[in-house]
Amino acid sequence: MAAAPELISPRSTRVAAARRLAKRNFRGKERLFLAEGPQAVREAAAHRTGGEPTLVELFTTLDAAERYAEIIGAARDAGARVHLADESVIADISTTVTPQGLVGVCRFLDSPFEAVLAARPRLVAVLAHVRDPGNAGTVLRCADAAGADAVVLTDASVDLYNPKAVRASVGSHFHLPVATGVPVERAVQGLKDAGVRVLAADGAGEDDLDHELDAGTMGGPTAWIFGNEAWGLPEETRALADAVVRVPIHGKAESLNLATAAAVCLYASARAQRAGSTR
Repeated sequence: MAAAPELISPRSTRVAAARRLAKRNFRGKERLFLAEGPQAVREAAAHRTGGEPTLVELFTTLDAAERYAEIIGAARDAGARVHLADESVIADISTTVTPQGLVGVCRFLDSPFEAVLAARPRLVAVLAHVRDPGNAGTVLRCADAAGADAVVLTDASVDLYNPKAVRASVGSHFHLPVATGVPVERAVQGLKDAGVRVLAADGAGEDDLDHELDAGTMGGPTAWIFGNEAWGLPEETRALADAVVRVPIHGKAESLNLATAAAVCLYASARAQRAGSTR
C-alpha cells in the first residue's frame, strides 16, 4: 500500500514565512503576497511576471489537491513548490474565515507607470485616496470586466496586495497592468500627456454621465479618477481633471457606493469607445 503523502510541519520555516505575508511590511520587504482559493491560484499559475512564473509556492490540503488536481498540476508546471498541509496549517496561513484549502505565494506584479503610459491606454481607472481594500479589489475587478487597459493606485491609496483586496479582485490582479504608489498629480499629468482625457467621478460634479454620453465626448481615451469611500475626492484632485462628472441618481437613493459608481462609469466609457470604433 502506498505511503500517505507527507504533510508540511506547522513549525516549518516555509509556513512561518507565508504567514508573515499577511502584514504589509513583510510583503513589501519580500515582494511577495498571498492569493487564496482556486480562482486566484489558477490565474496565478498561468501568469508570469517579468518573464518569471508569478506563483512561487502553493500550500494545499489533500482534499483540495484532489478536488483541484488541474490547478495543482498547473502550479507544478509553473515551477511552484507545492506543499501538502493539514487544515490547521492552511487556517494559520489564510486570512479568511473559511479557507478553501489553497493558498499561493506570488511575486509582486505591479507595472511601472511609465510602461502603462507607453502602451497608449484607452481606458484607465485611477484610485485616489481609496483606503478600503475590499473596494480597491472590487474596482480592479470592475475595470477588468469593462476591458480597461490599466489601473493606477495613487500613493495615498490602500496596498494592492492586502489580502482583502486580492480576494475582492477574484483573480483580476493577474489580468491587467496595475501601477502603484503614483502621486495623483503625476498620474493625471502623465495620462494627459499621453492623450488621455481625465474625468473625476464625484457625486457633486457639475456635469453628469448622461450628458457626457449624449454629447459624444466619451469615445476617446479616458481615465476615471475614483476617490475615498467616505469623503470622495478633495478639491485639489478634482481641479486636476478635465471634467468632474457625477453619476445621475434617478431614484431616491442618496448615492452609489464606490464600486458601483466605478462600474457604471467604466462600462459607459467602454460602450462609447466600442461604438466609436464601429462607425
